[in-house]
Amino acid sequence: MMASFFASGRVADLVLLVLGAEALLLLAWRWRRGGGLAPSALAGLVLPGVALVLALRAALVGAAWPWVAAALLAALAAHLFDLALRLRR
Repeated sequence: MMASFFASGRVADLVLLVLGAEALLLLAWRWRRGGGLAPSALAGLVLPGVALVLALRAALVGAAWPWVAAALLAALAAHLFDLALRLRR
């Protein structure tokens, strides 16, 4: 049962769902409380993880290597975006 959960890539779908819920909760927190992470900071925090999970999903379902490489490249770009935001502060 667990083997098929991982092999099908559904584990990555679950992680993406949790990441999306986390982002929405943090945005709601900011909206209700007036503090917290700015949307750009939140994007810098979440996007590298999303791209890495997409690379994991592609690898788990046996996608062609260019899809895995593209997702990893997107993770790098998102990480560099986050790094630039943090260094600018």
